[in-house]
This record gives sequence, C-alpha cells and structure tokens, in this order.
Amino acid sequence: MKNISLNIDKTLGFVTKEQIVDQASKANAFNATLEKGDGKGNDYLGWLHLPSSITDAELAEIEATAQVLRSKCEVVVAIGIGGSYLGTKAVVEALNNSFDWLAKDRKNPVLVYAGQNIGEDYLYELSEMLKGKQFGLINISKSGTTTEPALAFRLLKKQLEDAVGKEEAKHRIVAITDAKRGALRTLADQEGYKTFIIPDSVGGRFSVLTPVGLLPIAVAGISIRELVGGAVSMEKQTGIDVPFADNIAEIYAATRNELYKSGKKIEILANFHPKLHFIGEWWKQLYGESEGKDGKGIYPASVDLTTDLHSMGQWMQDGERIIFETVISVETADHKVEVPTDEANLDGLNFLAGKRVDEVNKMAELGTQLAHVDGGVPNIKITMPAVTPYYIGQLFYFFERACGISGYMLGVNPFDQPGVEAYKKNMFALLNKPGFEKETEAIRARL
Repeated sequence: MKNISLNIDKTLGFVTKEQIVDQASKANAFNATLEKGDGKGNDYLGWLHLPSSITDAELAEIEATAQVLRSKCEVVVAIGIGGSYLGTKAVVEALNNSFDWLAKDRKNPVLVYAGQNIGEDYLYELSEMLKGKQFGLINISKSGTTTEPALAFRLLKKQLEDAVGKEEAKHRIVAITDAKRGALRTLADQEGYKTFIIPDSVGGRFSVLTPVGLLPIAVAGISIRELVGGAVSMEKQTGIDVPFADNIAEIYAATRNELYKSGKKIEILANFHPKLHFIGEWWKQLYGESEGKDGKGIYPASVDLTTDLHSMGQWMQDGERIIFETVISVETADHKVEVPTDEANLDGLNFLAGKRVDEVNKMAELGTQLAHVDGGVPNIKITMPAVTPYYIGQLFYFFERACGISGYMLGVNPFDQPGVEAYKKNMFALLNKPGFEKETEAIRARL
C-alpha cells in the first residue's frame, strides 16, 4: 500500500539542502525527546503511541455505541470546541459526499455541531432544525464547564428531554469526559449516560484518535478502523529508528524551522481538493496553539485552491515575501468527469474536451506551484494517494508528530496553551461570574 509522501525540493532555492540536513541530529534528538518523555509538556504525550495502543475491544465499544445512536437518531449533535470539534469535522467533511445532507435516502444520521461558538442565532436555528426530529447528543468536554459547549449542552439537553422524556433522553446522550472528576463526569454518573474517557495525557488538539473524534466519526458511517490503521502505519514511519532521510515528520519539522529562521514567518497550508477545507482548520489549531507562544512561532494560515487564487492568490503571488506554502496534493480522484465538446465553443474550452476535470485541476496545481516559487514563495508538497480514512489517519499522525518535534526545535512547550485563558478571564469578569469580583472591578475601571 502507498503512503503519504513529502517533497521539499521547491524550498531549496530559499534554504539549502545542507542547512536542512544540518538539522537532522537536532530533529532526531527532539523526536527522541518525545519518545523518552523528558521534554516540556511531557504530561501530554498520550497521543504519541495512541494509534498502536487502541485495542480491538475499544474500537468495538465505540462502534457499538455509534450504532445505538445511528439506530435512534436522524440527527446527532457533536458538542465541543477546538480539538473536540475540528478533527471530527475535518474527517467527516473530507469523506462524506459533499451534498449528502440533501439525500432523501440517507444511510447515516446527519452530524451537526454545537458548542464551537456562542452564536445566539446559530443556536436558535439549530434548535429550530431539531424540532420534530429524532436526535441525540455527544457532549465532549473534559471539565464540563467550558463556556461554549456547556452552554450549548444545557440548551440542547433540555430540548431533548422535553421532546422524548428524561428516561429516553439518557439513552441518546453520550458523554466524553474525564475519568473521575469534573461537572460532566458528575452529571453523567448521576444520569446514567454512556461515557467514554478523554485521557489526561492527551490534549484537545491531539485528541481526534480518542473517542473524542472516533465516536462521532463512526456515527457518520466512516471506518474508524481504517483511520486508526493509517495512523498506526505513520507512527511506525516517523519513529526514532527511522533515518532522517526517510522520516517525513523530522524533515518537515526541520524544513519549516529553517524557513522560519530565514524570515518566512507565515505558513500557508493549501489544498486543491475542496473537501479538505477542514483539514486546514484542524491543522491551524494544531500548529497555532502548539507553537504560538513566548513571542515566537510560525503563523499558520490556510487556503482552498483554486478558489482562493481569485482572492488571496494575489497576495500570495506578489505580497510581502514572509510566507512559505505547504500544499496537500491528492493523486487520485474518487470519480471521473470528462469535459464535453461544445459545437459553438463560445467559452473557448474545446481544447480541454475529453480531458478529466482532475487533469485540469492538477495542471492548475502545478502551474500555481511554479508561479509561487518564481514569485519568492518556497513550496513544500505533501502527496496523499487518495482521500480515504487510511490516508487521513496517516496525515493526522504525521502532522501531530512533526508538530511535537517542530515545537521543541523552536524552543517552546508544544503541549500547553497559556494564551487561551486570557479571553476567558476577561469574559468571566465582564459577565460578573462568582469568584471574579476583583477582576470585574478592575476591568470595569478600564472601560
């Protein structure tokens, strides 16, 4: 079976191969730091060997619970924010039919999301959509008190209980939370919800291969065994026993850090496959939250091409030369569509007649890459053989492992997120939350 692959050739006009190879020992040493667990944030390394440690029994339990929800529900709401939301949405959006939500003969429940924002109109419209439908809830929160998901769960739990009764509702609610403590754990134990555990050693942005992601992905009808299988294969391919020349996680980490040192402060993750949009959103959280601290860090941005070539493309081609680009390229499309001949040829496209649309897309991808490199933008290329659960599992683990190595190379703790708390303190003070009286007084004085 093929694997995802990495090509850095089109960065070598901006940094040298010798510079990257000089980082081999450093990249391997920090990969070993992950393995030994003696670096910063070592309490949060549970993701490192998570794929290979998932048992058949654990997968079977997740699949059985997913089947219960699938049998009872037309709609399942996954409630969570950040890593409790983005990984799931990335997989489901990539692998579902783009127009599946319009199908009248659906085989799978519609998976929708809540708790990822505090939009009143969004929650109202979600609540209205759920009226008259058989629905269930997957509530994902280690503490149960994170504002966005806690607020959404409070509203939707009441709506579900009002619709089907408290006894039936408890069979349609699954809690994914801490093993022993927290508000959601207490509630789940009191109400008798089916529960799964978020391991203490796995941070949210690394949690897609825990029940956090695997349960809603299974509800959507996607093979979690293939997803995990891909991650297992990449775990082996990026271990410390794999030489730098063959270790794509180490090469990616070393290359992006060399580009950063050369003045390339922004990394733009680009794809030419519209179903990969939320892969980019997941990646932005992974790298932004892991590396953006201590006044350092590559800024992660993402674009969908060719769509954004008609907007952001201008800046990428001719703007300030502080960016580099990482392109996810998909080798094989799932379906075949050929360009037809048109007798009038008013659009001038008969020169494409008989060609597959994917061939046109591939030439747009290659042409863009060449133009951007000529315009001063280094390009890294990640090739996926196809968009399948297996290769997405590979891609996720590759990015996670490379992120840990890259963060250590940058000199930060890749596994904490102190800056995330700043807005919460201000919000709680402004809302007069009990226990924040001093903060409330101080912030109101500023206003």
